Amino acid sequence: MPDDTPTAEFRDLLQDERTDLVSKLAELGAGGTGLTYDSNFADSSQVTAERSEAEALVASLQDTLEDVERAIDKIDKGTYGLCESCGCQIDPVRLEAMPAARYCIDCASRH
Repeated sequence: MPDDTPTAEFRDLLQDERTDLVSKLAELGAGGTGLTYDSNFADSSQVTAERSEAEALVASLQDTLEDVERAIDKIDKGTYGLCESCGCQIDPVRLEAMPAARYCIDCASRH
């Protein structure tokens, strides 16, 4: 992006989102190796269902965190705001709605 001010604002948004995601993952007990469970906790169908839901949520949060970190890295490299598929500029309105967007709207609709 040619103007540094919007990029700096996007960096701030992305860093805030990263902090929030890391906090949510920590609250869920997701360390570097995934979720941790109390070994004394009885294993029942209810617990299994809850674990499955928690694991799906953690996976989603981790995917989002990877996208956020990728976007921050792109800011550092000077490639932020460029579509990873076609190389065109991503509409700033899209970036405002989704600062970690990897694709322009046309390419995103194809993925």
